[in-house]
Amino acid sequence: MPEWIYESATAMAAAIRKKEISASELVRACLERIEAVNPRLNAVVQVCSEQALKDARDADNALARGDIIGPLHGVPFTLKDAIETKGVICTGGTEGRAQYVPSKDAVVVQRLRAAGAILLGKTNCPELGWAWEADNLIYGRTNNPYDVTLSPGGSSGGESAIIAAGGSAFGLGSDAGGSVRFPAHCTGIASIKPTSGRVPRTGHFPGPGGLLDSLWQIGPLARYVEDLSLVLAVISGVDLQDAAIVPMPLGDPRAVDLRKLRIAFHTDNGIVTPSPEIIAAVKKAAETLAEAGLSVEAVRPPAIEQTYDIYLGLFTADGGAGIESLLKDVGTMHVHPLMQRVLDLQHQGAKTVSELSELIGRWDAFRREMLFFMSNYDALLCPVCSFAGIEHGSTYDQLSSFSYTMTSNLTGWPAAVVRGGTTEKGLPVGVQIVAKPWREDVALAIAQALQDAQGGWQRPAL
Repeated sequence: MPEWIYESATAMAAAIRKKEISASELVRACLERIEAVNPRLNAVVQVCSEQALKDARDADNALARGDIIGPLHGVPFTLKDAIETKGVICTGGTEGRAQYVPSKDAVVVQRLRAAGAILLGKTNCPELGWAWEADNLIYGRTNNPYDVTLSPGGSSGGESAIIAAGGSAFGLGSDAGGSVRFPAHCTGIASIKPTSGRVPRTGHFPGPGGLLDSLWQIGPLARYVEDLSLVLAVISGVDLQDAAIVPMPLGDPRAVDLRKLRIAFHTDNGIVTPSPEIIAAVKKAAETLAEAGLSVEAVRPPAIEQTYDIYLGLFTADGGAGIESLLKDVGTMHVHPLMQRVLDLQHQGAKTVSELSELIGRWDAFRREMLFFMSNYDALLCPVCSFAGIEHGSTYDQLSSFSYTMTSNLTGWPAAVVRGGTTEKGLPVGVQIVAKPWREDVALAIAQALQDAQGGWQRPAL
């Protein structure tokens, strides 16, 4: 009999429908796994045991009547503690919301529940999501299941840690600079940042809107690539609340003919040179795709070296006024040291109206150049970050290293991550697959091919 907690969400859903395992058994097994590993990980910060078990019983009773709620019937999941959940504390990592209980679910949560998924709990994140690691003054820091002295990345770090450790089938995070992709890289799981305008962010804290609105999206994380496709289909589409969402059809990765794809790859973006192990993983992924019959070419987009300057300029343009106003509105009096680093950085980067206007012009030109480059390719293969693993508290000591994920936040394109290797110290290494706008199907088809050829997620010893 399989160890069900380590199976894919897709396999779990099929097994529940076939009555090979009940939703109650599966939810109970995940809750037991959370109880066993969470003392060392500090990944799940709110556990919804009673409600999850009730929801599982309801799912089993529905199935006994012949009713299947949806494609995720009975499948357990977790959520980043920035996505609101009715009746469950949602802090966004900031003290002013330490006891805040939302009155309704975020739209993506409503859609997951309607598809039959069962919420196990909320997972840790940094204050307002602004760090590439999960640590805050309310819950403390989250540890990596492959090395508990390190962080699992962030900002969706609690999600990546508990999914990699087998406590949850899948989860949702949010990504403004790499926050679903970098933690997947750190913990050897899969994730995708969808195209800007694909998934509604209604009910996320902080909410959508403003100058940086197009930079960030909500996206799924899972141990297996096939689950990203399953979940993305459930959460996508207009909600008539998030004004940025476009009614664009979502393609099926299974319908993509890989042999017709043209892939560009690079191992150095001209900003920060990755470690040899990162470079080797990307080159191995490129070789794997070439051996599978794809057209693969070593070439770097000529505009990509502008990524960090443009991103940092936009991020700091208001001198911290937006974040300071938000913190004041929610009643936060004390901020985490990482948030203080954010504010210090923003204070230094404040811009005049004319400077901001020039920067937005550069951003527009950057997007045009990147689109022109991609007119000759279907996808871009590259590193997720310049290093593997991350020490606690070090985000703002090495900020330019995250430029590898920032690029597709600036363009708004979909970008997936799948495990592509392992360091000498046993840490996972992810590779990133960036596709053209609205072609999540292409990114996921390539990620699936790499997972099939190279193995993907590997169970931690924890």
